[in-house]
Amino acid sequence: MNHAQKYLAQANRQIAELTVQIARQRVIVKDAFDSGQRSEMAESLLDALEGSLRIFEKHRIFLLSCSVNRVARGAQRAKIQKATTSATSAMPPNSPSD
Repeated sequence: MNHAQKYLAQANRQIAELTVQIARQRVIVKDAFDSGQRSEMAESLLDALEGSLRIFEKHRIFLLSCSVNRVARGAQRAKIQKATTSATSAMPPNSPSD
């Protein structure tokens, strides 16, 4: 597993963990609201968690775009190398100088 794959896996784990935390926090906010308790702090934490999730999702998109660009660059290099190899193998061998 290369570095990009490790970063992507880490981002995916963090997104999954945040999703679970957000679901739990929504229950806490709802319970506070339903019981008439103050919920400002619980709502503030929920907003912060949701903001963090959006940031991690953007980061994941960035990592995916880096991976796609890396694969495209590798494919282009392979294509150029193949063309170069084909061109040089099609050239006649150098004749020795007399």
